[in-house]
Amino acid sequence: MVFKKMLSAFGVGGPSVDTVLASPDTRPGLTLDGQVNLVGGETPAAIEQITVALVTRVEIEGGDTEYAGIMEFQRMAVSGPLQLAAKQQLSIPFQLPVPWEAPITDVYGRRLHGMTMGLRTELAIARAVDKSDLDPVNIHPLPVHERILAAFEQLGFRFKHADLERGHIRGTQQTLPFYQEIEFFAAPQYAQAVREVELTFVTGPHGVEVILECDKRGGFLSAGHDMFGRYTVSHADADRLDFAQVVDGWLRETTSRYGSLRAGGFGVPHGRRGHGAGGMVAGAALGLAGGMVAGEIVEDAFEGDFGGDDFGGDFE
Repeated sequence: MVFKKMLSAFGVGGPSVDTVLASPDTRPGLTLDGQVNLVGGETPAAIEQITVALVTRVEIEGGDTEYAGIMEFQRMAVSGPLQLAAKQQLSIPFQLPVPWEAPITDVYGRRLHGMTMGLRTELAIARAVDKSDLDPVNIHPLPVHERILAAFEQLGFRFKHADLERGHIRGTQQTLPFYQEIEFFAAPQYAQAVREVELTFVTGPHGVEVILECDKRGGFLSAGHDMFGRYTVSHADADRLDFAQVVDGWLRETTSRYGSLRAGGFGVPHGRRGHGAGGMVAGAALGLAGGMVAGEIVEDAFEGDFGGDDFGGDFE
């Protein structure tokens, strides 16, 4: 997709920038390839820097309230200082690495309901930064993600919603300032024990940490509570394991060992339920580290959700 933004700092006749992606589709650990096309305006322009960045919508807790903000989580400079002559045409190719922990936005060609992702281009001239419109980006699952998601479907779980929560899951190798929750309604055979299950992937180059949060039903004389389990799968096991059997085992173990998880200090991994409980280091440090803006909230990045169908039901 191509977008074009006239630089407002120069008004009519100023330079323009088009960003073209070779494809909006990618996966964690791969790249987004494209080029930034510049066209000079009526007069020469001194460009200080051109950058591209991935941005997404994240749920953020503040006191007793929760709100949505736009967070930039991967940034790369496409070009340093350069002189753009009047009417000059210049194309600058780029390959933006996609973090291993990038959230999944699309499954089986359909958008997960609740997920928004885009690539933003910034062009800085004369100490002014113009934040361009966005190209939509689709992050598809890796094979191990697909097998686990397919196992939930095979076991009878129904997809409910997906979102991103700002914070860090204690005890994991998480590096991004947020984590994804993929929520399911419980399958019939688990419905007497749990209402819903939330699934989180913390992905790295060698494998995936799988975090399960089960919303346990209360009884006549007992209150409901949340149960947590953490499991690890290597990428090499994607085609070796019977994941329906594996996921069933995870769920049964998680729902039967609530006490031992608490006693073992695993803590509550999710912000809205573990706020103040020590299980979450809420509010990742601000600043630039390794090309990643950890926790920067960009209020004007999205004017609305991108088009396309949300993934509103079972995996089909």
